[in-house]
Amino acid sequence: MTSRTHDDAVDRQFSPRAAAYLTSAVHAQGEDLLQMAGIAGQHPGARLLDLGCGGGHVSFHVAPQVGHVTAYDLSQQMLDVVAGEAAKRGLTNLVTCQGKAEYLPFGDGEFDLVMSRYSTHHWQDAGRGLREAFRVLKPGGIAVFADVVSPGEPLLDTWLQTIEVLRDTSHVRDYSVAEWTRMLTEAGFTLQGLAPRRLPLEFQSWVTRMRTPDTLVAALRHMFGIAPDVVRAHFEVREDASFTSDTATIVVRKPG
Repeated sequence: MTSRTHDDAVDRQFSPRAAAYLTSAVHAQGEDLLQMAGIAGQHPGARLLDLGCGGGHVSFHVAPQVGHVTAYDLSQQMLDVVAGEAAKRGLTNLVTCQGKAEYLPFGDGEFDLVMSRYSTHHWQDAGRGLREAFRVLKPGGIAVFADVVSPGEPLLDTWLQTIEVLRDTSHVRDYSVAEWTRMLTEAGFTLQGLAPRRLPLEFQSWVTRMRTPDTLVAALRHMFGIAPDVVRAHFEVREDASFTSDTATIVVRKPG
């Protein structure tokens, strides 16, 4: 039997879709990106790690504001797309590096800033990844994490995790704000701020971007169709199965 790992699932899901994530409107814009760029702008000359960079949108937004950016991701094909786009944009202070979030190939305190957007829910061990982010951040450094978050209420949480994994088999978990707070505190960070937001998602582009198989698209439509009223209300489920997710941008600091 062929051995399968979670890393294989992530690479299988995202490498063929690298260009789609570069052009995805959901990923290429947003108040969270503007918030990250604003924080980066307060630290000119900083060394910044874009952890789980995906299509590179954080890197592209912050590179003009800081001294150096390392775009880091598990998918080499994703990194190739980021490097190509950075060259087109003339971002000569941006480099790419391939690897896992849980095992960073960087020295202690190597970065002034760490930022991560829509990545943590793919990490096999989020706690370890956050501890690694803490390790490579210099004392007094700032980290920013933005992701879809679970509402926390059991019924809504179960429904959210189900549709996420049906759409994307590399999904691990959308953590609640309480879970995020616990993991970040356990990693050693101190909380500086939290901005909750809502993210509208158009169903067809949501599944097309991930090339979700037709059988699972049908299962997703069925799930939306049978969702109880409390689920439909919270996620603002529309007739075409489009819906709205909760997100949060969390700003933390490494003491020192």
